[in-house]
Amino acid sequence: MELFQSGNGRQSRWVSFENPTGARGAAAQENKGAKGHAFDHLEQGETKTLLDVQGSGMVRRMWFTIGPRNPQILRGLRLEMWWDGAATPAVTVPFGDFFGFLMGAVPPPFENALFASPEAKSYVCYIPMPFRSAARITLTNDSPDRLAHLFYDIELTMDEQHGDDVLYFHSSWRRERMTKCGKDFQILPKVKGVGRFVGSHMGMMTNPILKGWWGEGEIKIYLDGDREFPSLVNTGTEDYISTGWGQGVFINRYHGSFVADGDKKRWTFYRYHVPDPVFFYEDCVVTMQQIGGTMKAEVAQMMREGKPIQPISLDSSDHREFYKFLEMQNVNLEDDSLPDGWVNFYREDDWCATAFFYLNKPENGLPALADYAERVAYISDKPEGAPQSNEAINV
Repeated sequence: MELFQSGNGRQSRWVSFENPTGARGAAAQENKGAKGHAFDHLEQGETKTLLDVQGSGMVRRMWFTIGPRNPQILRGLRLEMWWDGAATPAVTVPFGDFFGFLMGAVPPPFENALFASPEAKSYVCYIPMPFRSAARITLTNDSPDRLAHLFYDIELTMDEQHGDDVLYFHSSWRRERMTKCGKDFQILPKVKGVGRFVGSHMGMMTNPILKGWWGEGEIKIYLDGDREFPSLVNTGTEDYISTGWGQGVFINRYHGSFVADGDKKRWTFYRYHVPDPVFFYEDCVVTMQQIGGTMKAEVAQMMREGKPIQPISLDSSDHREFYKFLEMQNVNLEDDSLPDGWVNFYREDDWCATAFFYLNKPENGLPALADYAERVAYISDKPEGAPQSNEAINV
């Protein structure tokens, strides 16, 4: 809709503590209209309903600011959304990860195509979220801390006319505190239906016992019955977010890296498929390979030390030879016949992802959100005592 066009019957509504129903002529009534209920609080274990409306409409913008804003709160707040009276939520995610504050890490001020935080103190989402008969949004405090200040507003339009091709917004979150060597991390487990994968917020903390660059894994997107091999693949992790040769902090419209902290060994980043849509008509799975790389001598040393890695390829230092180890037999990095060079290898790290997608139904069948302890483990400023292997955390 152009700026100069009328609403053609659409009704503008803002919902907040100052007008919790969003009804016409019902805003700013407390304290005789003088900022009587700008914020509220959220006790441990408490759920507040932020939006509960009937009818056809579209959530167009959400804004929050909260206090405190520590990692435990950002991961401990559970944001959920239901469309059209569904029994299970279409969205169930940690609050911070949804808005780009992954692993409780604070990004620089940013604005991209779908989210914003002008001074890294607020949380804004512009993703359009249509519904046909009802919408409900809640926030639950799963953390042990009291949320003293919760400010929010949700802007929507009501009396929308949605055609059959209008899909429901969904978002899910998952984490593996240590991925398994040789097994891809699932950004989005299989969802069935007609839909569109919009993109994801991704975060990782490197395994403290491993060396080298972590980001050689390729994104894989399996569409409409793909089995062993996907339909869509790229060339590396930083390549997927449109950079290359390593990954620093940058904020672009559809791709970026919020945090790139080599000292704390953590990175958070995003990619949105807005100009390059990813459609599916039966099902969709999105994964990220768990691959890193460093020079051959360093990989050989980790192998001698029994680290959880598996070499998969070698690019010779003169860039004239490329060895595909998984198509070879009896590969030994100590073999003098192998040249020096860059070795890629399967590795194990701590990964999380918030996936954004649309479906032609208001429920997605994905597992429930992980509990608070699983969400917040090792996300403090320095993850002391982080697990060293899969065995250490029994996964």
